[in-house]
Amino acid sequence: MERRSFLRGAVIGTSAAAFGGTLWRGAAYAAPAQPGTGPYGALGTADANNIRLPAGFTSRVIARSGQQVTGTSYSWHNAPDGGACYADGTGWIYVSNSEIDPSGGASAVRFSSTGAITAAYRILSGTRQNCAGGKTPWNTWLSCEEVDRGYVYETDPWGVKAPVRRDAIGRFKHEAAAADPVRRTIYLTEDTTDGCFYRFTPTTWGDLSAGRLEVLVAGTGTSGPVSWAAVPDPSGASTATRNQVSGAKRFNGGEGCYYADDTCWFTTKGDNRVWQYNVAAGTIELAYDDSLVSGTAPLTGVDNVTGSSSGDLFVAEDGGNMEICVITPDDVVAPFLRIGGQSGSEITGPAFSPDGKRLYFSSQRGTSGSSSGGITYEVTGPFRA
Repeated sequence: MERRSFLRGAVIGTSAAAFGGTLWRGAAYAAPAQPGTGPYGALGTADANNIRLPAGFTSRVIARSGQQVTGTSYSWHNAPDGGACYADGTGWIYVSNSEIDPSGGASAVRFSSTGAITAAYRILSGTRQNCAGGKTPWNTWLSCEEVDRGYVYETDPWGVKAPVRRDAIGRFKHEAAAADPVRRTIYLTEDTTDGCFYRFTPTTWGDLSAGRLEVLVAGTGTSGPVSWAAVPDPSGASTATRNQVSGAKRFNGGEGCYYADDTCWFTTKGDNRVWQYNVAAGTIELAYDDSLVSGTAPLTGVDNVTGSSSGDLFVAEDGGNMEICVITPDDVVAPFLRIGGQSGSEITGPAFSPDGKRLYFSSQRGTSGSSSGGITYEVTGPFRA
């Protein structure tokens, strides 16, 4: 399914750059999203949690770093980051990373069918700076270490099975992961200024112990056809993975990653872009670039990203106005919510409950600006289906 409904012969402005010295021809591109009125209307006044939301939406605090999660004896972790939701009978589970070094890891909160918190617990310990990650189709959480030659750990959201380090996925400064169940591969971002975009294809789908790590290869432009090349040494023992393949395309600070409907979206914070990898066509293009908008850019400091069943993307800001912005299928970008009084923080871990009616996310450093001040929230309201 194509999210974009208005196609053009070339992307606006600088995004019409040449690929490998030749202009891209023979295909139409979508224009990057432009500011407009979002599907939920204007933001209202700040609520009791100092969050501005559209009409009909409400927020509540789920957990605070260093404090016991309501109704449990479990103390929530510091610096909450990437997250995902999992169906759990009639309820669900929200998983959240901890981006601290050396004792990062991940925790989980379990909810009943009514949204009441029923449990909270640790699912990963003893790891370093667990930033983002990704949900697998077999309901595990890939927790990614954002350190040089970091690992990916496959964890159990229910906290029953022991975490497993997945060396075959490669050692680099991991950020986020997104699974493509159609092609049975996993896309990965790398958080460095000259990072790459990867995919890992397991030898056996559902088993991440072995497989092939590849890097995206393309020209220097922002749209056009791409290819993939195998990374000779995924361990990066002698040469960083991003420097092993000639022609590997560089991305300025890879962040969030989200897959749906033959498309993988990923963000790069260094240039405030949302990229769109059209998997079936084998092409990339820009879904958003703050330097290409008309007027003031509503979305800056792009970071974690998720999507809803309506095809809307929800992009969290690291900095900016502390907003989560929505990018609609008809290329409109607008604020969805804004957190006040937390300018020293960033928004992390956006994820929808399985029924799509609740959005979870965190302010990593809260009002204190410290990793010990993290706050995890839930927003409930009339999200469009």
